[in-house]
Amino acid sequence: MSPDSHATLVATGAALGAEIAGIDVRAIDDTGFAAIYRAWLDHQVLLLRNQHLSDADLIAFSRRFGELDQAPVQENGRRSVEGHPEIYIVSNVVEKGVAIGSLGSGEAVWHTDMSYLADPPKASALYALEVPEAGGDTMFCTMYGAWEALPPALQTRIVGLQVKHDGTYNSGGYVREGVTPTGDPRTAPGTLHPLVRTHPETGRHGLYLGRRRNAYIEGLPLEESDSLLDEIWAYATDVRLTWRHQWRASDLVLWDNRCTMHRRDAFDPAARRVMHRTQVRAGCS
Repeated sequence: MSPDSHATLVATGAALGAEIAGIDVRAIDDTGFAAIYRAWLDHQVLLLRNQHLSDADLIAFSRRFGELDQAPVQENGRRSVEGHPEIYIVSNVVEKGVAIGSLGSGEAVWHTDMSYLADPPKASALYALEVPEAGGDTMFCTMYGAWEALPPALQTRIVGLQVKHDGTYNSGGYVREGVTPTGDPRTAPGTLHPLVRTHPETGRHGLYLGRRRNAYIEGLPLEESDSLLDEIWAYATDVRLTWRHQWRASDLVLWDNRCTMHRRDAFDPAARRVMHRTQVRAGCS
């Protein structure tokens, strides 16, 4: 992508997201990447179809956003691609009785990646190798829009509050490796984050919710915390704040973890879905 390229950017028409067409991310120059980065900040989620990437290509492009995290330890399967510890495998495929990746074929609930950590990744890139004919769609939700959708009185009420992002379960509902579940979110493993944050690059305000399960607002009685969180989540996940992506093989999707949430539809367990994901460390650019 360069000033004389034939690349086009078209917004999805939903509350967030845009598609960039006519580009090969393996061949972009610095000017082209700067345009992609600006579009990513502006639209929160970018779709680039027909990208034919090796694992090394995916890592090289992802590194232009910043230093990469290593793949997280999840509930089953291999942690990462052999020889590429930065690539996390999202898959339901089982080979010789062993899962090759994580998250299976069930629904993945609304979440922000790795928000149970003190410094969650700022960006994620997900590349589709194999996709089912139906199901497995990913939905994205704008946290800028979620903040703006709240009534002023509710905005005032929650500014300054901290919410615990639970580290017990992943988005597929599986218990994370090495964690013992507890029935009380106040004592469950996790990290406190501000409920309302200012994006470090855009300066825009947005909610930062993580996952609903086992979330807890610090300092409130548990019932009051649950009631307030339920109210906030009802606004935040309104369909008008979302965009649904139907995957094709060779799709590359980039999202800003600091201002979005996402979820995945279930799909036929007999179908194959194989995705490779990288994540950019917080504070890197």
